[in-house]
Amino acid sequence: MNKQRRAGTNSGGLVYSTEQGRMCPACERPLTHCACPQSGPAAATAVAAATADGTVRVGRETKGRKGKGVTLVTGVPLPSAQLAELCAQLKKKCGSGGTVKDGVIEIQGDHADSLAQELARHGWKVKRAGG
Repeated sequence: MNKQRRAGTNSGGLVYSTEQGRMCPACERPLTHCACPQSGPAAATAVAAATADGTVRVGRETKGRKGKGVTLVTGVPLPSAQLAELCAQLKKKCGSGGTVKDGVIEIQGDHADSLAQELARHGWKVKRAGG
């Protein structure tokens, strides 16, 4: 079943599809296959880097995961390829699984303290986010 959400009531542009994820508002293709020169995957990482304030935030979240906790790392000023490499290093450090989704590193389990220390060793300013 393909659920779709539309932005607002008057815009009529497809925003999200459960089969393909985020959609480009201009060409209505998935962001990973966007044909627009300014809203493709490179633009998405540029927007994420532009909105970062130079602080890497590490927090824990359980929402939407049936009570299972994950540690989220946001605000890392790296392109997506290097972000995936950093994610692999952090997973090895914690001994658990994880992934990168929309520029956010998700590590399974509660590893906020060890991740904050590891990211500080990389030279970033790190803050604990959430509770």
